[in-house]
Amino acid sequence: MPSFIHLALRPESRKPAPEPVPVSMRPVFLVGIGAWSIAFVVALVLWLTDAAAPHGVWTCVVGAALGVVGLAWTRRRPGR
Repeated sequence: MPSFIHLALRPESRKPAPEPVPVSMRPVFLVGIGAWSIAFVVALVLWLTDAAAPHGVWTCVVGAALGVVGLAWTRRRPGR
C-alpha cells in the first residue's frame, strides 16, 4: 500500500475517483417541507394558547418557504 507522502507527491498513482451517484433531491425537499409544516401547526397551537412566542411560527414559515425555493431549484438546475 503506498504511503500518504507517495500519493501526495504522485497523484497519478492514485485510483481514479468513482463516478458520482445521481440522486434526486426532490424527495428530500418534500420531506423537509412536510416536517416544517407539521412544526408550523405545533408552533401555531402553542402560540395561540400563549405557551410560546410567535418566533417559532415564523421560523417554520421561513423553513417551509426555503424548502419551496429548493424544490424550484431542483426543477431548474441543469443535469438533473
